[in-house]
Amino acid sequence: MEKTGIFAVECVEGFMRMCNDGWLQGWHERNGGNLTYRMKEEEVEACRPYFTEPGPWVKMGVQADNLAGEYFITTGSGKFFRNVEIKPEESLGIVEINPEGDAWRIVWGLVNAKPTSEFPSHFMNHSVRKAATNGANRVIYHLHATNVIALTYVLPLTDRDFSRALWQSATECPVVFPEGVGVCPWMVPGGADIAMATSELMKTYQAAIWAQHGLFASGPDFDITFGLAHTIEKSAEIYWKVLATGQPIRQTITDDALRAIAKDFGVQLNEAFLD
Repeated sequence: MEKTGIFAVECVEGFMRMCNDGWLQGWHERNGGNLTYRMKEEEVEACRPYFTEPGPWVKMGVQADNLAGEYFITTGSGKFFRNVEIKPEESLGIVEINPEGDAWRIVWGLVNAKPTSEFPSHFMNHSVRKAATNGANRVIYHLHATNVIALTYVLPLTDRDFSRALWQSATECPVVFPEGVGVCPWMVPGGADIAMATSELMKTYQAAIWAQHGLFASGPDFDITFGLAHTIEKSAEIYWKVLATGQPIRQTITDDALRAIAKDFGVQLNEAFLD
């Protein structure tokens, strides 16, 4: 079916597709997971004719000067990824950030709803990734990646241990995330504390793992961000399948081989994670 109105705007269409792709992967049981996108000025203008009367300003409990006045597409609190395609105006929406950078208001969608409860975490991570990438990163994606979560029960909760396990499980990993991944210990989701802890990790990493909860991934667009999450989860799956054999690991990708991959693909590996 041909999409019309705001649903024909490329960033909205791409946002909805990514939600559905994540659902099909099995990463979004019930209302699990969330997605946000920091819009470009021209995208805001393309969507503006469809904006409704703005809602009231809502304080977030966090603040970021570099996101003042920005607009975000966001999934809704308590909403299901599986319903994004059939109930988009209830499942997602566009919010505007106030000039002080500490509150949002709904300007489209989220009918009888509000932004994801993880919006403060997304917001602070957007702030950090915008600064770290000179504005390039626009997507923050939180998913309940099954194999990644399972690894948080058996691997030491350190950036080094997780990064090495993932790098050595699939050859593309050191190319896709050469800096490694960050790891956050279990914390109550949805509040300012986990938002700040995650944003500290995201100053260094494109992706952060929440113990017993899921994965946070960032990127400049939907394809790159989804691909990063997909790569990390697939590598974790490979690692689990190896462990499930009950056999000792006889060979893996050596540190020198990891360096050779980085050299050939022109990326800089995080040497702190290599022996």
